[in-house]
Amino acid sequence: MRGIAVMRPTEANVRRYMELEAKVVAQASTFADVAQRVAWTTPELDPSLQGRPVNAKALEVFEAQQMGDRSRSIAELGRDHVLLFFFRGDCPYCHAFAPTLEAFQGRHGIRVEAVSLDGGALPGFASARRDNGAATALRVAQVPAVYLAQPFTGRIVPIGFGVLSESQLLERISAAAAPAFEAMVPSAVRQLGAP
Repeated sequence: MRGIAVMRPTEANVRRYMELEAKVVAQASTFADVAQRVAWTTPELDPSLQGRPVNAKALEVFEAQQMGDRSRSIAELGRDHVLLFFFRGDCPYCHAFAPTLEAFQGRHGIRVEAVSLDGGALPGFASARRDNGAATALRVAQVPAVYLAQPFTGRIVPIGFGVLSESQLLERISAAAAPAFEAMVPSAVRQLGAP
């Protein structure tokens, strides 16, 4: 019908097409209304109840649960993992990010090992080590840079570069610790020794 109306756009052909289109739209609207009522009364068919909630209040609860789960997971990781924090003393982004990492360390129980690329210092990380070549081995081209390391196995995976929020750290560390992510990280990066 549309093809006819386009190829021969007479008033009659266009009118027939528009009348048919109006009927289809009305039918689709009726279908959507009925489908919505079915979803409301059948929880297993309601897409708003599956996965991430859409309601603002439910989303708050969901995100609080996610954050709590991730925090517990990171506390467990903290038993045999550390975060490697590469920085430069003259980097304003490193200075801005350092308090977030320091608070993250205290709140989630995972130790942060700070590594200075230029021998400079940052408040909160007085015991920072000078880089011993690990930054070159890990190809750290931008700071601040954070890696998750398991010193006993030598496994190291990148978490992120630049200034990250606490929620980004939680999400990324949780993802990096997942077995599926481990399989994606090149073995050359995973097997580098900690500085």
